[in-house]
Formats: sequence, C-alpha cells, structure tokens
Amino acid sequence: MSFSVVIPSRYGSSRLPGKPLADIAGKTMVQRVYEQAQQSQAASVIIATDDQRIISAAEGFNAEVIMTSAEHESGTDRLQEVVASLALPDDHIVVNVQGDEPLIPASVINQVASDLQNNPQAGIATLVEKIDDIDTVFNPNAVKVTIDKQGKALYFSRAPMPWSRDSFDGSNDQLPEGVNYYRHIGIYAYRVSFLHQFVQWPASSLEVTEKLEQLRALENGVTIMASEACEAIPAGIDTEQDLQAIRALFDQAND
Repeated sequence: MSFSVVIPSRYGSSRLPGKPLADIAGKTMVQRVYEQAQQSQAASVIIATDDQRIISAAEGFNAEVIMTSAEHESGTDRLQEVVASLALPDDHIVVNVQGDEPLIPASVINQVASDLQNNPQAGIATLVEKIDDIDTVFNPNAVKVTIDKQGKALYFSRAPMPWSRDSFDGSNDQLPEGVNYYRHIGIYAYRVSFLHQFVQWPASSLEVTEKLEQLRALENGVTIMASEACEAIPAGIDTEQDLQAIRALFDQAND
C-alpha cells in the first residue's frame, strides 16, 4: 500500500492564533503532528500551509512543506492544491491529518488509508468512535454519523442521530438500549481523482445547513467508508485550555 499524508497547517485561528507554532515540550505543535505521521506507513508526509513562519519552522526540522493559497475555505481545498502541484496520479491515496492533533496514533493513519484501498468503489474513508454518554449525542459540536451494514456512511449530522422516538421524550437523560451512536473523527483518506472533482462542486444545501463539507460528497453520490477506529484518538487542540492540557500530558510523560 502506497499513500501520502498531507497536514494542512494554517497560522490563523480565531480561538488560538498561531497554534501550529505553539510550543509543546520543546517542539512546535506542527512538528509533533509531523513526527506522529512519520511513524505511519506513508511514503511521504507533507505540510501544507499559507504562512511563511510555518514554512520556516518546517524547514527547521527538515520536513517537506508546500506553500498554498491563503484563500482556501477548507483543508480539502488545500489538499487539492497540493496534489495538483505534485501531479500525483488519480488513483493515489492521500490522508488528511489535522494539524492540531499532536498525539494522533500512526495506527489510525494506516487504518484509514487501508480502508480506502480495500474499497475501490469509495472516494473517501474516515473513522468513527462509539458514543457512550448522552451529553455527546446532544452536543452539536460532536458530529454524529449513521453507517450501513457494509460500513458506508449514510449521513453526518450535528443533531442526535438516530433519533430514538420512544426514548427521547423530553428527559433525554440516558442512551436508549440497543442503539449504537457514533461520533465522527476528523481524519480522512481521499483518492486524488475525488479531490479534483470535489473542488469543482459548489457547496451543497446540506453542507451549508449543517456546516459539514463531507455532506457535499454524499450529495454528489460519493461513497464514504466509515470504520470504528482501531485505537483511541486523543482530542486535538482548539483552545488555550486544550493546549495546556496537552502540555501537562507531555510534562507527566517526561517526569
């Protein structure tokens, strides 16, 4: 299996400006993510950014890095610019690893790439984890996904899904028995041919409503494989509180 990893890394962030260069136990966050991806079976790991400061930092730890447009609305658009600039073949698999996940296990990177390779009818593969608490089901920031018996994603939503008509009667204080709920994990494997198609499609109505760009793919008939992650994926870094929590973990590990 041959695949590449691309790590989109934007300097700008409304909640944590400059977070790719935030220090975590003596290394920048983007270096931590890069080193995790390097432990996977990827043939190459590429950082895609829109800022010279990240270019300089990446060159400092000898990473392959590509400057991309600052006008991209999503990481998927940034990936497509990278694969186009590298002239990667249409059947090549590219894994999008978020640039704010310094603890992402290499095993899940390999898993999502393998899932896509083993399902030639699919354009995307992604991962999920089971939800075991009612608060997450009703949290709009936790994206839920329903999956068919072949492992294909049926729909992604910020709403509770599936809706248990008999259990969700207003109290909503526990999960209904016998119903599996899954949270979407934001790691994707794409075929290059899909990326070239995706950027040509306008934002879809469901995508705009839910603010979930994977719905653009579903609305255009793309098969998305969604497997349960083989290993727990620690939370990424969105806020200063998240950053301090990750730093504390590294400090404990180094004690």
